[in-house]
Amino acid sequence: MASASSAVGPVVARTAADSTPWWPEPVLPPAGAPNVVVVLLDDTGFAHLSCFGGPVPTPNVDRLAERGLRFTNFHTTALCSPSRACLLTGRNHHAVGMRALSNFDTGFDNMRGRIDASAATLAEMLQQVGYGTFAVGKWHLAPMRDASAAGPFHQWPLGRGFDRYYGFMQGETDQFHPELYRDNHLVDPPDTPENGYHVSADLVDEAIGMIRNHRSLVPERPFFTYLAFGATHAPHQAPPEYLERYRGAFDDGWDVWRRRTYERQLELGVIPAGTDLAPRNPGVEPWDDLSADEQSLALRLQEAFAAMLDHTDVQIGRLLDALDDLGVADDTVVMVMSDNGASQEGQQYGVTDTFRYFNGIPEDVADAVTRLDAIGGPRSNTNYPWGWAQVGNTPAKRYKQNTHGGGVRDPLIVSWPGGIDPSVDGQTRRQFHHITDVVPTVLQLVGIGAPTTYNGTGQQPIHGTSFAYAFVPEADDVVAVPSTKTVQYFEMFGHRGIYADGWKAVTFHQRGRHIDEDDWELYHLDEDFSECHDLAGTEPEQLARMIELFWIEAGRYGVLPIQEQDNRLFAGHKAAGNPGGRDRFLYHPPIARVPADAAPALGSRTWHLRALIERSDAGASGAILSMGTSNNGLALYLDGDGHLVYDHNAFGHHTFVRSPDPVPAGQIVVELRQDRVRRGPARARLAVDERHAGEAVIPLVPAMISTIGLDIGRCIARACELPAPAEFDGRIIRVEIDTERAMPPDDEAALAWTTALGTQ
Repeated sequence: MASASSAVGPVVARTAADSTPWWPEPVLPPAGAPNVVVVLLDDTGFAHLSCFGGPVPTPNVDRLAERGLRFTNFHTTALCSPSRACLLTGRNHHAVGMRALSNFDTGFDNMRGRIDASAATLAEMLQQVGYGTFAVGKWHLAPMRDASAAGPFHQWPLGRGFDRYYGFMQGETDQFHPELYRDNHLVDPPDTPENGYHVSADLVDEAIGMIRNHRSLVPERPFFTYLAFGATHAPHQAPPEYLERYRGAFDDGWDVWRRRTYERQLELGVIPAGTDLAPRNPGVEPWDDLSADEQSLALRLQEAFAAMLDHTDVQIGRLLDALDDLGVADDTVVMVMSDNGASQEGQQYGVTDTFRYFNGIPEDVADAVTRLDAIGGPRSNTNYPWGWAQVGNTPAKRYKQNTHGGGVRDPLIVSWPGGIDPSVDGQTRRQFHHITDVVPTVLQLVGIGAPTTYNGTGQQPIHGTSFAYAFVPEADDVVAVPSTKTVQYFEMFGHRGIYADGWKAVTFHQRGRHIDEDDWELYHLDEDFSECHDLAGTEPEQLARMIELFWIEAGRYGVLPIQEQDNRLFAGHKAAGNPGGRDRFLYHPPIARVPADAAPALGSRTWHLRALIERSDAGASGAILSMGTSNNGLALYLDGDGHLVYDHNAFGHHTFVRSPDPVPAGQIVVELRQDRVRRGPARARLAVDERHAGEAVIPLVPAMISTIGLDIGRCIARACELPAPAEFDGRIIRVEIDTERAMPPDDEAALAWTTALGTQ
């Protein structure tokens, strides 16, 4: 008996001859929907790209600008994870649970370290209408404690609408020894720096491969590729030939180069005529006042940054060439942007290891200049000083993390040869826009709307506003075609800002000060691009209206409670399932690398490791445990003679403990205990089958070690002196690590340890 007739579905009878087949229509976007490629740079300031007046040639990005548009009044959130959340959802970052970095969950809905289910990503929206969706590069939108091989995976790229993923989950990675993931798996880098490996080139290889496969196999479906470089976030690393290219290029110093950049911006029309150059930021000294060592260090750090940006531009060129070769360039919208302004995390004089910043440990310039030749290479982890960062934010003041122009104004380039009138090629657009506006723009170009529900969850409305209206020739006149974005708030670590109809109120929050005591500034951005002329004193009524508007927007988008960048932000939640809440870790090798946020806190706690190992040859060697890289890390291993060795590396300063005798063959328990104090030294002690095997006092123990996590049975990221991957020549049966949070007073413990060693 046949089933009841229906408008959708087959009609089924006893035999096929008496039945009527039916096939669903394929899921495809509207005819003519373009491919979409979004290239996101990291910590690249408004003035870094040469088409925005920057001192580093970026000819491949420039060629996009020449066949598209430059948006010179585009804004972000001042920090990476929040900007990425806005970019991929079209909603404000507090509203989706990403007020700061995805490493943290403060217990409030505006900071959960992941994008709320009520905010579908652009990939999820495009995937459900038939797009192929690919994410390559930095993610940093999942709680980092969930980035281990155990997941959970629902906030990884494949859980948020991407068909394929290749890249790194953390906020930064070593460019020569990255912590890589493919889809839902951790993987090793495909090659070594000795063979020319650099992660930026690897990422573009993967992006091109995904697009090529897609176009070869399902050309009927357009694609969305999200390519998020690690560049130009620290560490600033580049191949040697690029580093050599910039030797001596910046010897005139940051004052001269900022003036040159400013004049070039005026010449290009990137900034309006009459724009003033902001004064030096606090802490930025006149270049000529620096000592010879301070200049030498600053120059080499800037050269490494320039080399990295140059190398990244070449990789972008390779991607553009691939689109040309595949015949899809005309049908592809390409957007290039940055997530925030140039970084202040290199501090006043720059750092040879970025974890000096995170540990609050200043650089010793006299020590740093002895290692100049390593800067930018595989054994460096550098960031440049404030003076060079302000050059990258020309003509504005302040930096990444701040809500002044230096933190939130960023470059945006849009190219679509087949969809944008060629008469606008090379033009600039000065209408105010924000990174939340990318999603509604893409949806308009594709011809679809945002879903009201997704996977059964009601969706927040899109907060952004499309800027596609600016693609037409008439939009070059900002007076005749005003921005459709009339209001936008900013908040980051207590720094706040509000834009409305050409005006901006902004405050720089001083840590430890109540927010009600902060001083608000007022700027008429339509006439004061660089925020140089504070009108708070002469326009008090306008300022009062702006401040009131900020609090209205803060209430509307979940900004409250406002939280400073203090210890409470970083404390996180100690619930079950969160490795930060555990004091005992038991590993059963072989296992994948354990990312830093899911690993024991070997820097900030006292800890005791016991490893049961088995070897048939007493001379066998290899790593038992390693964390970090050759820049900053630690490793426990057996050397080539079979001795047990602990290497603690604090910013290139090594403390070694080596057992006097080789470790016997067979099943053996080796132990390492590291006792630390709140600030300063630690004591490391080795044991083999419960027999003391050496100890040493470690002068400095950084609480935060590295973004590169924990490896058991190997040392792939060069944290030990053995040749990588330094795989253990035998069997590691189990590794137990117990951590202790209580630490003794600094002076008493250090004196006791030193005295004990002196009597041995």
